[in-house]
Amino acid sequence: MEIFFLGTGAGIPAKLRNVTSIALKLLEERRTIWLFDCGEATQHQILHTSIKPSKMEKIFITHLHGDHIYGLPGMLASRSFQGGESELTVYGPSGLRNFIETSLKVSGTYLKYALNIVEIEEGIIFEDAQFLVEARLLDHGIPSYGFRVMEKDLPGTLLVDKLQEIGVKPGPIYKRIKAGESVTLDDGTVLNPEHYVGPMQRGRIVTILGDTRMCEPAKRLAQDADLLIHEATFSHGQESLAKEYFHSTTTQAAQTAKEASVKKLCLTHISSRYDRDASEELLREAREVFPETEIAHDFKAISISR
Repeated sequence: MEIFFLGTGAGIPAKLRNVTSIALKLLEERRTIWLFDCGEATQHQILHTSIKPSKMEKIFITHLHGDHIYGLPGMLASRSFQGGESELTVYGPSGLRNFIETSLKVSGTYLKYALNIVEIEEGIIFEDAQFLVEARLLDHGIPSYGFRVMEKDLPGTLLVDKLQEIGVKPGPIYKRIKAGESVTLDDGTVLNPEHYVGPMQRGRIVTILGDTRMCEPAKRLAQDADLLIHEATFSHGQESLAKEYFHSTTTQAAQTAKEASVKKLCLTHISSRYDRDASEELLREAREVFPETEIAHDFKAISISR
């Protein structure tokens, strides 16, 4: 599981940062990629990476401001032109369907794959045997969602050495024990899986927030997350401006991370008023509140290990 930032700026594209888009690479877990937001020129950013649009399984849109969606029609079209055939689901606020369908219709774009558009409300918006995704409304000028991506707990590691010590060789018995089934050997010995399987492996949690003021839903989505990705459009001391424009400062993002007991915070959605040197000051501000903080830049990757 890896987070890869395709765009980390706010409002408009800039030389240092493109507008918002974040890829969650799940290549080991399910051989797919999930995309969060798709600002203008996201597909251009992808050209500089190893990401293949054909591997995109889901796209989550936090809100319908242009710096988060203007790249979406082009991305959907290019995925088709580049041989993408697998089904793709796009999740986002009410109005997303109209935006996508109108863009594709007016441009005469035909997709060679099945496209599902899901206009979401608060709650669990996706769940399967591996993952669960929860969405909550944040505090922004238009409906803006945050997403909590939860990997489900995995079975513990099979203790192969212990089985071999008692003469059990690799084969179907290993699979049955790994699945939690008690096994009776030919000599009557009963193998209890609790003795031969390690503890459950806790699933990882990644929280990706849309644009927001500091608010309780953000903290709820971030609770105990392995990684919180939080906007930091403004620097410390600009709280009044942040409130006026429905955004957050560096220290507000850090305070949310602290109160939610996350393991790591990464700041993104940085205003173009801050150059590369100023970004270091933004990072320092946040670390004074929450030391385990990083600041995103375009093409930055963060691995999330168990």
